[in-house]
Amino acid sequence: MTSKLDYKKEYKDLYLPPKKPVTITVPPISFIMLDGKGDPNSREYQNAVSALYSLSFTIKMSKMGSEKIDGYFEYVVPPLEGLWSSDGPFDFNKRDKWTWTSMIRQPEFVTEDVFQWAVESVHRKKPEVDVSKVEFVRFDEGMCVQMMHIGPYATEPATVEIMQQYMEENGLIDVTGDIRRHHEIYLSDPRKTKPENLKTVLRHPVE
Repeated sequence: MTSKLDYKKEYKDLYLPPKKPVTITVPPISFIMLDGKGDPNSREYQNAVSALYSLSFTIKMSKMGSEKIDGYFEYVVPPLEGLWSSDGPFDFNKRDKWTWTSMIRQPEFVTEDVFQWAVESVHRKKPEVDVSKVEFVRFDEGMCVQMMHIGPYATEPATVEIMQQYMEENGLIDVTGDIRRHHEIYLSDPRKTKPENLKTVLRHPVE
């Protein structure tokens, strides 16, 4: 049996950081992305997640249909990620002011043409899922400080404080804002995991 590429296991430096801050330079990575505003409990955010997963699984399952993608290999769909801002430094308390980009990494064989094929396929097979505003983006994040956060999303500020203390001690400047944004990688399914056990990678861009 051919093994599947699991990005979380293959690139542990990106997806499985320790429970203490570390500095990392993130290479350019291809994502499908969808922008939105407001609380992540909103219908808009849930629709965005649905659109991203519909496209991701359409690409993954292309092997079962007539569309043969050059360079295709077996893989596990990478985790959902999010970029967050709120008119300046990210404010955890102003949920209604949040601006977000929800996104899922794509395997290296995905090109703009492959992405457009997936969009057309979802339009045809799942017309109730709006994928018209999803974009295929090569995202170059650069140097960051990241850390594994264990627990509910509401306690993330305490982890960010630890990261910022690490930055100060190592001569780094937190440049999180509207351009380079607060980044979260969701390793747990909140529908199946107790809040105290949720695993989320927190990442802040630095200089």
